[in-house]
Amino acid sequence: MVYLKSFTLPSLDTRERYINDVKKTCYVSVYPFDLFPLRQLPEFIFEPVTIFAGGNGSGKSTILNVIAERIGIPHGTVYNRSAFFEEYVKRCDYETQGASAAIAHGKIVTSDDVFDYLINVRCLNENIDLKREELFDEYRQTRKDGYTFKSMEDYNDLKRFLDAKRMTKSAYVRKRLMNNTPEKSNGESALMYFTENIRENALYLLDEPENSLSAQRQQELCSFIADSARFYGCQFIIASHSPFILSTKGAKIYDLDREDACETKWTEIENMRTYYSFFAAHAEEFESRK
Repeated sequence: MVYLKSFTLPSLDTRERYINDVKKTCYVSVYPFDLFPLRQLPEFIFEPVTIFAGGNGSGKSTILNVIAERIGIPHGTVYNRSAFFEEYVKRCDYETQGASAAIAHGKIVTSDDVFDYLINVRCLNENIDLKREELFDEYRQTRKDGYTFKSMEDYNDLKRFLDAKRMTKSAYVRKRLMNNTPEKSNGESALMYFTENIRENALYLLDEPENSLSAQRQQELCSFIADSARFYGCQFIIASHSPFILSTKGAKIYDLDREDACETKWTEIENMRTYYSFFAAHAEEFESRK
């Protein structure tokens, strides 16, 4: 199902005029107006599953944030904005079709949303529910101060650091040795987040959903996304550089690393060709294990 039919970012002329006006002031950066310098990105036409591919800094996450802001999907967590973000969003255009409720009930899911969920699960597993809000406040303040969480290991490192600050050495050691009861892995919990939060007949914007997921879990998520789009009336717009996500059957892919950011096949993306070359070079090592 397609609810958001198309989306157009501000034209190159529009961006240049705005940047020239702003440069008369003291601002050095005019993000996101300067995100795609000297590039005219196409009108993005969406399918039930559409993926923005690209490396770090390609702008794929920003595009999802802009889309969410423009069509009125609220964020559950803090995201990168600037003094010019709203002005940029105003200059975007889009076209919808079908049920408006699908967009109204839509959701944007970022790594921070998943990490918040994992933290919640971790707190419950460790039976420290009473300290959860305090931990959340410290976590949010640290993120506000510029700390970026790339994995649950980053969270674990921060938590150990905060525990060491708050407790005596003996108390710290005791706590680290307690509550080692079996529980779901981070990957299992992260996959559960998606299966619990994605409902039928709605639009979902997923920002690098592969984070915290193993290769096997990523493939399970791909199957879930494909089934949700095919059988349950969902539309997905995804930012990713995972080969498993990009290989989702029937997905339309825009490669933001290309100058024209045009539609492409996942096997033609430069990063995927790098994976292919690497495994081809080690093919004999894989074959020898049969």
